Amino acid sequence: MGVLKSASSMSAGVFLSRILGLVREQVFAYFFGASHAADAFQIAFRIPNLLRDLLAEGAMNSALVPTYVQYRESEGKRRAWQVAGRVFRALFVITLFCVGFGLFFTESLVSLYAAAYQDVPGKFELTQNLTKILFFFLPFVTLAAAFMGILNANGVYFIPAFASAAFNATSILTGVAFIFLVPQWGYPPIVGMALGMVVGGLVQALVQIPSLKKVGYAYPPKQTSDPPWHHDPALKRMLFLILPGLVGLAATQINILVNSILATGEGEGAVAWLNYAFRLMQFPIGVFGVSLAAAFLPLMSEAWVKRKPKELKSNLEKSIISALAINLPAAAGLGFLSVPIIQLIFEYGEFSHSDTEATALALSAYCLGLPFYSLVKILVPLCYAFERTRFAVGASVLSVALNVALNFWLIDLVGYWGLALGTSITAFIQALILFLFVHHLVVSSWLSDLVGRVARKFMLHLSIALGMGLVCYWTWKEIILPFGFSYFSEWGVLCRVFSVGLLVVEGVLVVYLVARLVGISETLEFFHLIRRKATEKPSP
Repeated sequence: MGVLKSASSMSAGVFLSRILGLVREQVFAYFFGASHAADAFQIAFRIPNLLRDLLAEGAMNSALVPTYVQYRESEGKRRAWQVAGRVFRALFVITLFCVGFGLFFTESLVSLYAAAYQDVPGKFELTQNLTKILFFFLPFVTLAAAFMGILNANGVYFIPAFASAAFNATSILTGVAFIFLVPQWGYPPIVGMALGMVVGGLVQALVQIPSLKKVGYAYPPKQTSDPPWHHDPALKRMLFLILPGLVGLAATQINILVNSILATGEGEGAVAWLNYAFRLMQFPIGVFGVSLAAAFLPLMSEAWVKRKPKELKSNLEKSIISALAINLPAAAGLGFLSVPIIQLIFEYGEFSHSDTEATALALSAYCLGLPFYSLVKILVPLCYAFERTRFAVGASVLSVALNVALNFWLIDLVGYWGLALGTSITAFIQALILFLFVHHLVVSSWLSDLVGRVARKFMLHLSIALGMGLVCYWTWKEIILPFGFSYFSEWGVLCRVFSVGLLVVEGVLVVYLVARLVGISETLEFFHLIRRKATEKPSP
């Protein structure tokens, strides 16, 4: 139960965060739907978010945690905290420089990503203004992610995940307030949502500081034996790990650039439909995939440093199979029930039924890759922990090249949702390559009994997930829709909640009963963990 137990505390916080994230998307959809303003916001958010992926959730954090763990084991806590403090300060300075760069080159950046917006009066200018505002959330979320990595390395999982929930809650409350305030100042309402995101980022960083102090963070007084910060071997080691990641980021930027250009050329709503679908697909990844990865990385880093091959192999197998056991049914549920789920969450206000159908198509395509996104979240940080960054970057560059080629082909073949389908196919190939490489590092062989066990478990959980999805889809199509549960005029919202809730309970019961019948330990272990967490008394 090691990995699941470590991830459970974080999953609780992440679950709350993802729920609030969906509420934020609901609020956004209610006020802006799939309009030109919604498209402008998504592109504006995407530009600074690329830097966040590098500085907050990409190569930096994957390099920070193993480096911190290594220095804590080899030179003690004082030195480890010194390294953490120097990283925090360096990140803040770097992100401030990025903000200045972004403000100066906003027009060029927006032209690069969404030149098609110039054909719509006011849309290009609105995207520029939103981009300038959203750049200011970059320093806060970058520090928040670094805080999270250090807290995870010290066995604290709930508070960093809760910080993400605080970000979403603050973004909702302040964003809605600003929606009504900014028109009085002469700005469009969508500017209010951008301001809310900046305030949310600040709160996400601040709420983690008390926990950092509680686990012992304090920047130690300088001693004569301490290396100067610009010659610190720890920072040089991190730089060595991060630099290859910059190549991967450059490749990813090309991919996102191509996808943005292709999506913005598909007319009003395409960017928003893909974003809403991607957010829904990210829900199970955030709750389970990211939680498993965050809990798993310190364990594997420590086992690698201490040279414990049996522990490495055991944890690798456990994490991979656990991710498949959770995310394959989640993907099937979201894919087969995409329409009723999107109706429940988004189809209000400015979000029409045609928007629901368009978003559902994109969500179904994204769900094909959901389990593999989750595996990539686990495997990429391991390459950094094992100091094999070049391979992780090589796999990233290869997958991006494949993704770009697929997307050019698929968008001509099927339209905007071909971008989602191409991304899913690429995720499968990238996960497979990374798994075989990490397996080789741990087992010293390309093929072993571990590969066979993982393949058999994959097919078993895939069969269960497809069976569950088909049963739930039949229930929705043949029982719920004929009774019109989702369309009663007076009780529409309650009926949508009831019908989707019924389908979710049915899906969970199908998976649980099959697991009990067949004796699938990892699925039963997950249910046991959830039941125990739900029934245990809170600590006084």
